[in-house]
Amino acid sequence: MESSLETAINEWHASVNEGDLHRSARAVGDPIVVLGPKGAGPITPEQFAEWVERSGIKLVPRSWHPVSARLMVVEEDATWPENKTPTRVATVFRVTAGKVTAALRLPDLKSALELAYICREMAATE
Repeated sequence: MESSLETAINEWHASVNEGDLHRSARAVGDPIVVLGPKGAGPITPEQFAEWVERSGIKLVPRSWHPVSARLMVVEEDATWPENKTPTRVATVFRVTAGKVTAALRLPDLKSALELAYICREMAATE
């Protein structure tokens, strides 16, 4: 049986991979915290949908690594319109109330897991 964490992350992937802007905006919280090669910070669901359209990224999940009830690291193969050769990346996802509220993309699984464990420990000590 799929957890609500997995359901939200699967919906995020489906909406991004389909390039569905309205669905992408509905799949994320307000705000969603993002991290990627071009920066980090909170953005609105509308800004997230604009990124989906602008980037044209496709992310195929390859492995799932649960960290806590709200955190999951997903290793993915990423492709872009200008580069169809897959690049392996990993994303730290945080889910709140059935929506992805953080998507922190890192260059590899080790980095993503390290960040996810730090986030988990920070949340546990609040």
